[in-house]
Amino acid sequence: MASTVSIILGICLLLLLGLCVFAFWRSSGLRKENERLRDELEERGTTITRLETELKAEEKSQQIKDEWFEESRKNLTDTFQNLANKIFEDKSVQFQKRNKEGLEALLNPLKDNIKEFKKQFEDTHKQEFRERTSLKLEIEQLTKLNNQISEDAANLTRALTKDSKAQGDWGEFVLESLLEASGLVEGREYEVQKSLKGEEGGLFRPDVIVHLPGSRDIIVDSKVSLTAWTKYCQEETEEDREPRLQDHVQSVRNHIRELASKNYQNLIGVNTLDYVFLFMPVEAAYVKTMEVAANIIQDAFDKKVIFMGPTTLLAILKIVENIWRLEKQNQYATEIAGRAGQLYDKFVGFVDDLDSVGQQIDKTQKSFESARSKLTSGKGNLVRQAEMLQDLGAKTTKQLPAGLGEDPGDVPKDS
Repeated sequence: MASTVSIILGICLLLLLGLCVFAFWRSSGLRKENERLRDELEERGTTITRLETELKAEEKSQQIKDEWFEESRKNLTDTFQNLANKIFEDKSVQFQKRNKEGLEALLNPLKDNIKEFKKQFEDTHKQEFRERTSLKLEIEQLTKLNNQISEDAANLTRALTKDSKAQGDWGEFVLESLLEASGLVEGREYEVQKSLKGEEGGLFRPDVIVHLPGSRDIIVDSKVSLTAWTKYCQEETEEDREPRLQDHVQSVRNHIRELASKNYQNLIGVNTLDYVFLFMPVEAAYVKTMEVAANIIQDAFDKKVIFMGPTTLLAILKIVENIWRLEKQNQYATEIAGRAGQLYDKFVGFVDDLDSVGQQIDKTQKSFESARSKLTSGKGNLVRQAEMLQDLGAKTTKQLPAGLGEDPGDVPKDS
């Protein structure tokens, strides 16, 4: 009886010891997983910090541009005002009264040009302010968006079966979600499933073609298989998971080779970069692949394929969106500069016309003074001759205006 009890107690102790060993092993695995998640969080924090730094630098650059535009507008307005004041101050009051309508006809086109220039500048400034505000809100939501995408992708991956069609649809869905979140517009900055021909006449349909300024393009492929990864997630022990993980890595390598063999860089109708983007829609699968096969990035790069997950692709798409926005701002600045040049040319023409009008007025004034001199000045002027006729007895019914004649000292004396 006592020996039976001892045996039972021994068995219990062995079971207890086994449970302790299992708990210790389980705790060690959880710590490793926790460390990995913490490393991922730090990496994403670094990405967010870098984007925030880029935003601040861009805001500073935009502030400098705004100040320059404002100063240029003020200087241009002051210059026009000073020139106009100088021109008008040089002309007589009589000229202003007699030629008011003519001046308005000359000034109205200039006024319209100034209003148009001011309106375009204000519209550009408002648009840039809206874009900066939108970018700030997007960066504030970047962390939440990345976490949500990663969590949704991981959950859906666990639910996926061997249906490759469902996997492909999921990859395209995640890719389009990232494109929309980046601010790019379909049909303008990117195209989906566009049919293109290869050099040998074959038909290809890349998942996404992202356009860059300068007529360059980026091709993104999202059809990487997740079958092995799904099986890996379904296994309950590390021993069973290990071969599934190796199958997943091999599947990725096979897809890299297959994608490289398509030679998307040589498709007719696009001007792509030398590399094709291979997008894995599940962040956890991407990170695990990097952990197990650290050299897979370089292997893909050697085959002109860039392997990336959702976080990396979203950051690149945001950079592309910023490049497009800066390109538009540069186009606006060029257009404003062109209109400013046209406005200046118009103003120069206006000044020339105004100077010609002034010269004509000066000639008219000289002709008027010459005619008046013949009428009232000098010996034997017309006014004096008329008065002498009146003195001789000529019958008149009207009198000349007072003061029209010359000074008494200039009147010739009778001999």
